Amino acid sequence: MAILEWLRDPHAPRVCVVSGDERCGKSLFLAWLAEQATRPDVVMERRVHGLVPLAGHSALAASWLLAEQLGSAARTPGDLVAAVAADRRRTVIILPDLHHAASPEAVEELICALARFEHVRLIVETREVPAGLSALAPAVMDLRAAQWRDEERYAVWAASAQSSEPDAPPGSQQAAPDLDDPRSVCGVDPVQVTALYEFSADPHGGLRAAWLRAGGALTRPCSPAERALVLWAALGDDADPRLVNELQTLACGAGWTVCWKRVRGDISPPWPGPALGLGVGAGETAGSVAVVDHQGIVRLIEAEGGQAQGRLPQAVPGATAVAFGRDGGLAVLDGFGRLSLRESPTVPRSAGIASLLETEAKPLERLVAGVEDSATAVACAGDAVAYGNGAGTVQVVMLDGDTIAVTHEALHKGAVTGLAGLELAEGGTLIYSGGQDGRVRMWAPGRAPLATALRERNCAVTALSAAATPDGPVLVIGWEDGLVEYSAVEAEAAGRFFRPGAAVRSVAALENGNIMVGTNEMLVCLTPS
Repeated sequence: MAILEWLRDPHAPRVCVVSGDERCGKSLFLAWLAEQATRPDVVMERRVHGLVPLAGHSALAASWLLAEQLGSAARTPGDLVAAVAADRRRTVIILPDLHHAASPEAVEELICALARFEHVRLIVETREVPAGLSALAPAVMDLRAAQWRDEERYAVWAASAQSSEPDAPPGSQQAAPDLDDPRSVCGVDPVQVTALYEFSADPHGGLRAAWLRAGGALTRPCSPAERALVLWAALGDDADPRLVNELQTLACGAGWTVCWKRVRGDISPPWPGPALGLGVGAGETAGSVAVVDHQGIVRLIEAEGGQAQGRLPQAVPGATAVAFGRDGGLAVLDGFGRLSLRESPTVPRSAGIASLLETEAKPLERLVAGVEDSATAVACAGDAVAYGNGAGTVQVVMLDGDTIAVTHEALHKGAVTGLAGLELAEGGTLIYSGGQDGRVRMWAPGRAPLATALRERNCAVTALSAAATPDGPVLVIGWEDGLVEYSAVEAEAAGRFFRPGAAVRSVAALENGNIMVGTNEMLVCLTPS
């Protein structure tokens, strides 16, 4: 087939348009192509990575579905274009039914933006080639031309084909959902709901904002209960208060219950800003959680209800991570990979003569002083500070009486992107690390690391946290594609999942079994149900 040769030709146009009406068999042809190009044994040059039928889709819904298939948590067409630009791997996308899209012009803009990149190939199916795509000088395969079909076999197929109107948009007879009713929007086609909300000016009691905030977590295959949970977590404080009870009821069976949440724009209680990093208090700061925002401001909130407890007096430029020591200090990692010590405002300070007599350095201060290399992630556990670097090595600085001991292990290919630590009851420390290589490793300093990864996926780890709960140690993993994974450390399979709909920036495992998930848009605390 000529289109397979087009896929293999590095000098061919980046866009191929398959045109004609349904009587030309476009749908059958693209179905065959998708089947051939997604087999496990297909050569790399012919592999298809994304397939989104555009009938009834807006540009936003198409972006969400493509992002999921490409392993991204992009929430807007612009986010998707940026994600594809950053990932230089070859990417082939099939987009049928452009002429039946809910907003063809906006989808064309998305296609044109993606076509700018040399590593992207797009196969677009439409009735006629629109002007926007013509400007790209695409390869055109008009299936109405005799060269693309066997006339005798085509006549037999056309005689047996259904006599319904050609090119009728799929699902065009479906009743429109009630956009004010949570049960209705959670139970129908999410692509249709997305298009209706995108072009609506009515807030619909707050459901519209929550739906658009949650993004691709709603259009991916999931149950109505899971959609209700995601909407519940994304609901703003200005929403109709009756929606909370309705969504809570609908979310039964989703595996989680929302304890509390803060989303962008919330006033009472206020949203703490993008949660780029979370640190769970220990010892004197137990019950507190530190939240790092995009301006390097570190705020303290209560883990139980999210109420504000104060903030550090000075911002840490480019701060990306924070970890509590058991003495109440905070180790903050800045944008240059430097680790610095800060004092928590929730810990009482000595005054007067007592403060003058305190000349000995605190444990966390000594540990932070022992960190000499540039770091990409940090965690505290007992009398140890762990940090990772861009080469995949994890180093642990530990107090050994009056001395500092340092041990290290190469655990990842690429940068270490997340760290968590657990102090064992019988003594010793467990370190969990996640990396750009999509692996989560476990290591006890002083021993050889496990030969196999605890978890492994085809996308990077973005955040990691561990806690010792009454039911045993648990691990929470944030992945680059927006998945949050919660599991018992000793279990072979993951226990629960959650997708907030945006890129996961931070996670926190709490000792009572709850978890916190931070994104650029929200901070939510969940409890297993």
